[in-house]
Amino acid sequence: METVIAVDFDGTIVDFAYPNIGNDNPGAIKWMKRWIDEGAKIILYTIRDGKELQDAVNYLNANNIPLYGINNNPDQESWNKSKKIFANLYIDDAAFGCPLNYRSCFNKESVNWSIVGPKALNFIKARNNR
Repeated sequence: METVIAVDFDGTIVDFAYPNIGNDNPGAIKWMKRWIDEGAKIILYTIRDGKELQDAVNYLNANNIPLYGINNNPDQESWNKSKKIFANLYIDDAAFGCPLNYRSCFNKESVNWSIVGPKALNFIKARNNR
């Protein structure tokens, strides 16, 4: 069973430096690659648009993260016209309960991938074994 994961960009994949691209958030790329290797599909789910959105897409492309969707779920259009993007998981620094890191070298708190990465991987593997 495929798993679709909507992942925010600023404060999640990179440090918050909008409209610029912040420093890499340690573990983000590594874990997304592992999820993809397990069959997950990644949707970039961000408030960025225009040039800033393209910068984020270019960053992910440069890091070999294939995107299933950009602010949309391509499969959803056939069964629902809602603006809310369907995913099985949402990873976002603004999500209530999302584990965060507070690094002095970052502009603000960011997703703690050492916790989120393995938990999401376990979720994906459990769905795969259904």
